[in-house]
Amino acid sequence: MSANRWDPKAKKPPKGFNYLVPVLSALENELRDKVRESNAGKRNTESMWPVHQINWQRSRYVYDMYYTHGKITKKVYDYCIKNKLVDAALIAKWKKPGYERLCSTYVINPNNYKFGTTSICRVPLKDRSPEAKTAQDPTTGCRDVLGSGAASEYFWNKYGQNLAAVQVAREKRMEEMEQKRLREEEANSTAAAASAAAGGGDSETDDDSDDDDDYGPTPAAWASEGGKLEAESERLAEGGDDTDDYKQPAKKLKSSS
Repeated sequence: MSANRWDPKAKKPPKGFNYLVPVLSALENELRDKVRESNAGKRNTESMWPVHQINWQRSRYVYDMYYTHGKITKKVYDYCIKNKLVDAALIAKWKKPGYERLCSTYVINPNNYKFGTTSICRVPLKDRSPEAKTAQDPTTGCRDVLGSGAASEYFWNKYGQNLAAVQVAREKRMEEMEQKRLREEEANSTAAAASAAAGGGDSETDDDSDDDDDYGPTPAAWASEGGKLEAESERLAEGGDDTDDYKQPAKKLKSSS
């Protein structure tokens, strides 16, 4: 993916940036769809809710990939900040105690609210009146940024809010499935080799034969008819010297044909 996809004037993305591209592209496409939706029946401020939501998701995704899961390098992280793919001011607040799940820097600016206060979403649910339990910030639509349950109702969309954790968990599951598949293949290969070695003593003269049907039963057939084969081997072993006097009547077979 070229750098022009994000910023025509930006430098070439550092190695490892493509790891983030699928999710960043999905969020960008979703934001574009939300902006194009009709605002009929919505309040004027409600049309901005998806912007705050997706800005939070995109910033949190990159933040978690770097600080929580360590999946990207410092260069990739700095590239995202420099090219404004994430909200640097919001991320800076997440690093401070009490702001770990802040929805937007807008809600903590006293100038945006009456009496120099902050948003209702900054008030814990347990400290609210029954009427204010479901109150939302009019600008961001957030109910509770303290993580007491209601935040997921606002930040949950078709991609979810824990994007980094979901991606890492999916990769881990795929890796476990691949390892399981390799172990099964190795076990099957070992079993096939053991079966071939067990039945290989009776096929020393088969190298001179051009007929593929002369190689006898498959390993599966040997396993299913193991009792018969074992009994036949014991009968031949008890034949003693009689087997030494046995000669194949090759000429007689030719004359009869």
